[in-house]
Amino acid sequence: MKVFSSCRGISFLVWIVAFQLVLCVSGVYSVKSTKDCTLISESPLQRKVLERLEPLVGKNFTAEDKASNESYTYVFQLCGDAGGVHDAGLIQVEKKTQKQTVIGKYTNTQAIGGSDWVMLIYKNGEKYDSHCNQENRKAIIMISCDRNVKAGTLEVILEDREKDNDCFYLFELDASSVCPVIESKLSTGSIILIIGFSLLAVYLVGGFLYQRVIVGAKGVEQFPNYAFWVEFGNLAADGCDFVCRSHKREESPAYRGVATDNLQEEPEERDDHLLPIEK
Repeated sequence: MKVFSSCRGISFLVWIVAFQLVLCVSGVYSVKSTKDCTLISESPLQRKVLERLEPLVGKNFTAEDKASNESYTYVFQLCGDAGGVHDAGLIQVEKKTQKQTVIGKYTNTQAIGGSDWVMLIYKNGEKYDSHCNQENRKAIIMISCDRNVKAGTLEVILEDREKDNDCFYLFELDASSVCPVIESKLSTGSIILIIGFSLLAVYLVGGFLYQRVIVGAKGVEQFPNYAFWVEFGNLAADGCDFVCRSHKREESPAYRGVATDNLQEEPEERDDHLLPIEK
């Protein structure tokens, strides 16, 4: 019985692994990225611009057109199926009938970037019914820098369709991912000084706590390695005195020369007064 139950457990695990493999192959667990966007003309520059938008992948952004008389809702997704519509990067949904119109496809993408903005263009949408000579719709999404938000709200700017060709829908979105990287203004010397002062602070605080709590030192003896620093200070003072002071130093008696005054002959003493006086 135990062998039979263990076999059933093993077969169950095999079925789970096989099921997960099928899901991965079918794309259920596939990770979305900007590589899912198909560029109209593949180039490293445009691909690099798309990579700046990587944090926005997989999110649906919705906006309502409040300016026009018609009531529409727009759904935008970066390099993904907007509203679940296959290949659609941006769709228009009519509120009354819930009719979905593909404005642009992420399989026909163009990306233009500046220092703090990215213009994303989705082309090859559904054709106009009566405007713009029934050309295919096109969506332009201006993504601007805003460091305060990771991904802002999609806004409808205008629908330019009152001309014969090159009509487009214009949208605006703020995101921090398109902001330029702020370079550090600290020089190498400043960084070294900051690290040095930080290590010094750790040494002083840690040494003080060790001397006070563990060793039980009091007064100035709480200073870490107090004896070493006192000796070091004395040696530094002696070295400074030797190098920098200008006063004359006393020479050692062993090397001191004999004074010249002592070598001079003493004046002859006159001791005539000691002689006997003749009568």
